[in-house]
Amino acid sequence: MTPQGDLRLDVATPDDMEDLGRRLAAVLRPGDLILLTGRLGAGKTTLTRGIGEGLGVRGPVTSPTFVLARTHPSTAGGPPLVHVDAYRLGSAVELDDLDIDFARSVVVMEWGAGLVEGLADSWLDIRIERPEGAPVPVEIPMSEEADDLVEPRVVRIAAVGERWAGVAAALGANPESRPTAP
Repeated sequence: MTPQGDLRLDVATPDDMEDLGRRLAAVLRPGDLILLTGRLGAGKTTLTRGIGEGLGVRGPVTSPTFVLARTHPSTAGGPPLVHVDAYRLGSAVELDDLDIDFARSVVVMEWGAGLVEGLADSWLDIRIERPEGAPVPVEIPMSEEADDLVEPRVVRIAAVGERWAGVAAALGANPESRPTAP
C-alpha cells in the first residue's frame, strides 16, 4: 500500500495528545484501523484514551499490554473500540487468533506494523516520537503513566489506502495542533 499523504504534528502536552485522539475519533467509522508506533512512554495509550472519549466508549482506556486486546463497547450507539497491543505477537496468525471484529469495530493497534498489512486495505499509520534523550523514568517502566510525562511529542500520520485520502490533512487543520514541515 502507498501512503496517501503524510502529516507531522507537534503535540506539546498529554492533554493535547488526548485532544488529537478526540479529533481523530470524529472521523472514525466501523472497519477503521489505526496502527500506533512509538517507544515506551511516547503517548500511544494517551492518544487511544482520547479516541475512546471521542467515540463515547465504556470504561477507562488503559494499556492492553498484559491482556493483548481490550474491547470497549460504545455508550453512544457507535462502534466499539478494540485496543490491541501486538508487541508479543509473532505473526498475523496469532493476531487472527484474537478473533477481532475488524469490520464492525474501530481497531487501534499498538506495535501492529508488519502484522496487519495483509488483513486490511487501508489504515492510518501513526508514529509518536518522544524527544531524543528523554528516557522513561525508572520508577515507571512499562507504565502508561510514562505517556503522561509533559514533554513535546512529534506525531507523524501516514494515511494508507483510499479510505484515508484527505483525512490526515484534515486533522492538521486545527490551528492548535501546529502542523510543521516533515
